[in-house]
Parts: sequence; C-alpha cells; structure tokens
Amino acid sequence: MAPRTKLSVIIPVYNEEQNLPLLLQELNRVTATLTDVEPEFLFIDDGSRDQSLAILRAAAARDPRVRAVSFSRNFGSYVAVMAGLQHSTGDAIANISADLQDPPELLPRLLEKWREGFEVVWGYRHTRDDPVFTILFSRLYATLMRRLALPDMPRTGVDVCLVDRKVAQVVVGCNEKNTSVFGLIMWSGFRQAFVPYARQSRKHGRTKWTLSRKIKLFTDSFVAFSFFPIRLVSYLGIAVSLMGFAYAAVVVLDRILHGTPIRGWPSLMVAIVTLSGVQLLMLGIVAEYLWRTFEESRKRPSYIVKELIGFEEPAPGSDRHNRP
Repeated sequence: MAPRTKLSVIIPVYNEEQNLPLLLQELNRVTATLTDVEPEFLFIDDGSRDQSLAILRAAAARDPRVRAVSFSRNFGSYVAVMAGLQHSTGDAIANISADLQDPPELLPRLLEKWREGFEVVWGYRHTRDDPVFTILFSRLYATLMRRLALPDMPRTGVDVCLVDRKVAQVVVGCNEKNTSVFGLIMWSGFRQAFVPYARQSRKHGRTKWTLSRKIKLFTDSFVAFSFFPIRLVSYLGIAVSLMGFAYAAVVVLDRILHGTPIRGWPSLMVAIVTLSGVQLLMLGIVAEYLWRTFEESRKRPSYIVKELIGFEEPAPGSDRHNRP
C-alpha cells in the first residue's frame, strides 16, 4: 500500500472569529474526499484580539489535525505564511486565507498538479468578487512586478500556492525580512504550474489589508526583487541634468540672439523646487534600501511565538519559539 501524502494547510488568522467555524467545517468536508492524504491544519494566529485563538484552542482539543501558532503581536500575513512554512511537517504545503475568499475546494486541484511533478502550484484569480479599488491595486502591482521584477507572475496576481517541502526549506533558508514570501517562492525557480479559481467575497468581517499594508507590500516587493528603483535614481539624475543644460542653453541663446533679459526669480524658484523634489525622491529610494539593510543587520526575529497549540513541547534551549 502506497504511503499517504501529508498535506499541511497554512491559514493566517487575524481577528477571524466569525469565519473560523465555517472554515474548519469546509476543510473537514474537502479533505474527507482525499482518502490518500493525511491533512494538517496549521493556523497562524497573527496577534488576534478577538476570540480567534480560543476557537483554535478548542478545535485543536477536538481534532489532532488542528495546530496553531500564536504570535505575541501582529506581524503581518506574509510573516505568518513564513512561520507556517517553518512549523509545517507536510510533504506538500499549501496556504489559504481564513476569510474563505480562497475556497478550500481549490486544494485537491493544487495537489493534483503537485503530483504531476510541479514543485510549485499557484492558484491565480481569473475572477474575483472584491471592491474596484482592491482589484485595480492588485492588477497594478502584478503588472509592475511582471515587467520589473518577476516576469512569471500571473497578470491577475496570486494569493494561494502549494509548494513541495524542498521549496519550503529553500524559502525558509533565505531568512529575509521585509520581503514577499510569494516573491521568494516565484524567484526560487522551481517548476511552476498555475490553476485558475474564482476568488470569492468575504463571508464575515472586513479585510485587514489596509492601504498602508498594501503600500508596504508594494515597496518591499520592489526593493527585494528589482534593481529598478535604484536605477531610476540614476535615470532621474541624468534626465534632470539634461533638462538643466537644455534650459541654460535656451536662456543663453535667447539672450544672444534676441537680447531678452534674463528673468531670475521665477526660473530660479522653479529650478530650486524641482531639483529639491527630485533629490528628496532619490534620497527616499536609497533610504528604503538602507533601512532594509539595517533591519537585516540587527538580526531581530521576524516574529515571536507566544504559544504553540497541538505541538509537542520543544526541547529545553530550543529556539523554536523565536524564529529569525
């Protein structure tokens, strides 16, 4: 008899007390059809302030397949996915959202592609039931990432993936902060397949992906996977210098050929304001790279574990609770 495939399902959780009972029910229903799979449900509680952790603790007491890692505070959903990769034990490791926008029915389709030999299987959104602004931001992000950083990224973006254990080990071994875990997986270069799905609307509650979080993801992704922002600094410097020389040549020629007096105040102020803005933009771009280099040098852990639920207790002296 062939050994059963162990499938770890990572679910980041942040204030999802209304969605968790429905999600647990759906996971049980879907995995019950996978008779040759041994599932592991790994919930990463990202500093929830509601009853999410209590619900997970009760679920783990009833079902040994349910495990939970509870953070000391909110560290972000991508950090939660990375923590899931570190704590998972499956041969194949998938992630889905806790709000049921990524339907658990997608898991068997991802697993089927993995069994065909693909080490990375992406679920990409061919349709989605989201606000217009969210869709526009997602498409802009995916388009820029395709053109400037990761050309294999689907045009509609990705939120779900299934990876082989060896891929998880490579990504965890990168040990990077302020990055995109999906970007690392795509950058790793393993064989990839894509499975379309319809992204659904949230069942309960509101999205935790605020504008500030989206901007941080946008910045982290480009700084981590593209040299374009730094190259842009050089391009802007060259462009502004050329414009300055061209403007100076026009002023001098106009004075020589037509005797037009040189008007100092308006042109001087325009030049100062323009150059100051460009310089501040350049400094900001360079500062983003410097800040991330400083963050890496401090060697702080990416997250701090407050509680492990459903796991065996780590050995004395183990650093399992505080991973880099």
